[in-house]
Amino acid sequence: MVDRPNKPMALATTPGLPPQAQVNITHNNSRVSAVLPTGESVEVLLYGATLISWKDRAGSERLWLSEGAKLDGSKAVRGGIPLVFPVFGTAPEHKAAGNLPQHGFARTSKWEFLGKSTSESQGKNESSVKLDFGLSAATIDDETKKLWPYNFSLIYSVSLTPTTLSPASRSPTMDIAQVSVTGLDEAEYIDKVDGAKAKKQSGTVSITGETDRVYTPAKGPSEPVVVSEGGRTVYSVVRDNLEDVVVWNPWTDKAQGMADFEPKDGYKNMICIEAGAVKGWQKLEKGDTFEGAQTISV
Repeated sequence: MVDRPNKPMALATTPGLPPQAQVNITHNNSRVSAVLPTGESVEVLLYGATLISWKDRAGSERLWLSEGAKLDGSKAVRGGIPLVFPVFGTAPEHKAAGNLPQHGFARTSKWEFLGKSTSESQGKNESSVKLDFGLSAATIDDETKKLWPYNFSLIYSVSLTPTTLSPASRSPTMDIAQVSVTGLDEAEYIDKVDGAKAKKQSGTVSITGETDRVYTPAKGPSEPVVVSEGGRTVYSVVRDNLEDVVVWNPWTDKAQGMADFEPKDGYKNMICIEAGAVKGWQKLEKGDTFEGAQTISV
């Protein structure tokens, strides 16, 4: 079990109190869903603590999820919001992480649901909900322990309000040709499609082919990274203690080569914006903690 102080308990409905978020565990205890009184909702797969759905009050989906995504725990989910730990990509030269699979093991491990907490904004009559999930050295499987024989404990929180989601985003769009990303001007980045060359962004980012870049925004995590479509803001992403931003779209050939990427022309309707600590390692002394977050506003 993940040791967490003040672990939230399920909240019962009390007559006379304002409506609160409803949280349910479904699909044979493999998913956790939450619905706000105003109708917004999220759904988290305990396999990988992967957020597979974020809907607005009208029921419209805000996350891209491949139609071929495996939701049965057989492999990492294609789409939604994955959680990457302890390595982004692979690190074959790194002594501790050299044998780990692509993007580590957090996205392919079974997480615990630790509970929920809810609140209501003063004077706004708006509810919010926070779902907490845990993974530790005691709960990973034996094969993973062989690959990562270190003591660790992770707490992952997903918070939902009527207008924001924390922490992350893969953004659905209607037409990738109309999409632009701002907030990355003057940012240094690594272009993984062009031999991992170091480059510098000039102006807005548009997607015209396979894109796989690791940006370090020049103005820091608090500067919003904004995804727009046809000049209309779709999402605004603000990070906390996460210096890097990955921008990814597989385009035609890569999409064709991914068995779980469906439909094959789905690259026209998605862009991946991922916040993280990607370019370098975070060094922690014994007993230290690292905390990072991001908030997506619509």
